[in-house]
Amino acid sequence: MLARGTTPGVSTVYALQYGRRAGVRGEHFLGWDSSSGEPHEIAYYAWLVLSADRTILVDAGMDPDREPPLKGWSFRTSVPALLADVGISPAGIDTLVLTHLHYDHAGGVRSFPAARVFVQAAELAYWAGPAARRNAREAWLLDHQDLRHVVALIEGGRAVAFAGDGEVAPGVSAVLVGGHTAGMQIVAVRTATGPLVLASDALHFFENLETDRPGTVLHSMPEVYLAFDRARELARGGPIVPGHDPSVPDRWGFRSRSGLPAGVTRLA
Repeated sequence: MLARGTTPGVSTVYALQYGRRAGVRGEHFLGWDSSSGEPHEIAYYAWLVLSADRTILVDAGMDPDREPPLKGWSFRTSVPALLADVGISPAGIDTLVLTHLHYDHAGGVRSFPAARVFVQAAELAYWAGPAARRNAREAWLLDHQDLRHVVALIEGGRAVAFAGDGEVAPGVSAVLVGGHTAGMQIVAVRTATGPLVLASDALHFFENLETDRPGTVLHSMPEVYLAFDRARELARGGPIVPGHDPSVPDRWGFRSRSGLPAGVTRLA
């Protein structure tokens, strides 16, 4: 059902959509305007990167047992359930990249018992530090169980805290950009058709990049804009995949042609 890269250092990439939720534009785009009250749906993803010998998951989704803090869900499953639909068990994930530690990206980290985990040291330092404890506006975005679990993995040697850019596997690199969070990282993947960038929440929607407009949750405004630029630089004209845009399956359109189950879209 799933294709793997066959050339060394080349991977295939799949989007795993585990949820959709109703919202309004004012939740998703910084700067209130006349359109801010208009309906604006948001989708939730993790991404699967498959080389000939590696099974890499980028982000772990939400804790399957946690009640989501936001209302309006029209669809919700879990990343492990979507992986099961394509024949991959949680223990079959050998590498897990956490782009950042928000609950909807790192909440499933405890579901993958064999994965080597990659995160940014700056992300860990912020959430474990005094500034995050004072920032009540963003406290709901972190599950402290996730933080404690990742710290324990680092102490046990099963997780790596990058201090900047680093290679996750041949042809797969994590790139520190900041902006959305203190240690936000994006993932550049070499595919058979060229580079592909998994931007995660460095940009939530295609519109963020197309209109140069940040989202509403951010750590550093200048770094948000620099992250846009870095994603373009890494993509070299190739695709940049945002973290929450419901139109991803329609833009790629692979599912109907490839027999993949609902929620799974081949990107490259």
